[in-house]
Amino acid sequence: MRIAIVGNIASGKSEVEKIISSLNFPVLDTDKVAHKLLDNSIEIQDEFQNFDVFERNKVSREKLGKIVFSDKKMKKKLENILHPKIRVEINNFLNKNYNKMAFVSVPLLFEAGMEDLFDTIIFVYADDTIRLQRLITRNGYTRDYAIQRINSQQNQEEKIRKSDFVIYNDSTLEELNKNVAKILKQLQENHFPSDF
Repeated sequence: MRIAIVGNIASGKSEVEKIISSLNFPVLDTDKVAHKLLDNSIEIQDEFQNFDVFERNKVSREKLGKIVFSDKKMKKKLENILHPKIRVEINNFLNKNYNKMAFVSVPLLFEAGMEDLFDTIIFVYADDTIRLQRLITRNGYTRDYAIQRINSQQNQEEKIRKSDFVIYNDSTLEELNKNVAKILKQLQENHFPSDF
């Protein structure tokens, strides 16, 4: 069973991944895949060589982020390089875990048009005001930049309509654990009914 974990920035996807991973399910974090690609992609280095995005001869995610989130054309260029490579990594991971419930965290699943890779989509939701506060506190973003990052993604309501399950993450970590456990139980019951 191929399951996507989706959620807009600062919704708590990483926490959900940690919980699922701690229960011994295979989990792939495509943010980490993208970070590796940024470090090693000659294509990206060539494309952005005339911009101030390098630190110690490596692409700085922070500097690159400031450029692509304020320029749609540059954002599209970066996505055109990254998304096909990420798709390959997702396929490799899913093929390796084809006989298990395998989870892939894909923040830009809908924007990248990767829904076809999955049987089930879980959306992690947190209220916009909570996400804004997390970005300012956790990431040290200015309010304006945090709003810019939030607005760069498709809105949450639209993504909820396209998802099979929603995990609400507006409360405590304990509550989040309960919400994740409930959905995992449903997934197992749906997929392996004879075991219950």
